[in-house]
Amino acid sequence: QVQLVESGGGLVQAGGSLRLSCAASASGSIFSILTMDWYRQTPGKQRELVGSISAAGSTAYIDPVKGRFTISRDNAKKMVYLQMNSLKPEDTAVYYCSGRGVNTYWGQGTQVTVSS
Repeated sequence: QVQLVESGGGLVQAGGSLRLSCAASASGSIFSILTMDWYRQTPGKQRELVGSISAAGSTAYIDPVKGRFTISRDNAKKMVYLQMNSLKPEDTAVYYCSGRGVNTYWGQGTQVTVSS
């Protein structure tokens, strides 16, 4: 079983930055093979994949966040990060981290609010 806990959300002005963290409870060997994803969701909308980082460290992002968001991981600390720069009001959402392996694991989410 893998438990994920996000932190780092909050209120920020447009143009500002936030770094979200996701801490995993899994053993290091399990965590290191998971593909880790960041999703976001706003009320009334489907959860949207923001970006992913593979076990090997390759990253991919949706177009609206390319060049602004960066995902990284530290397997020794069992942590995944989402660095968000140049934030826009449309980035406002609850952000979730997810770990994909044989099963998929979810955190509880952290609220990010970007004011204009």
